[in-house]
Amino acid sequence: MDDKMIAGDYEHETGFQIMNCLREKKLSHEDVEMILVGNHAPFTWGKTPEKAVYNSAVLEALARMAFLTRQIRPDAPRLQDSLIRKHHQRKHGPDAYYGQ
Repeated sequence: MDDKMIAGDYEHETGFQIMNCLREKKLSHEDVEMILVGNHAPFTWGKTPEKAVYNSAVLEALARMAFLTRQIRPDAPRLQDSLIRKHHQRKHGPDAYYGQ
């Protein structure tokens, strides 16, 4: 975010960046209910306040796992995109078959 955006309507610009990021990655805010924004706290949301709080707890757990992974193995490789998609699609995709 550039200085002009920060000096302007900062909250609006932050939301705009989140929306742009989701659009660029062809993601929906209904499918992805949390996001990390560089130099800022994380954002979570949901269809209900309870779901948003749940998503916050999930994001905290994910962050803890990532932190511990880096402590154990600083050079840990990122998961393959195909594996990430597989894990998501099998539970949340149009042809979901796992964890129903």
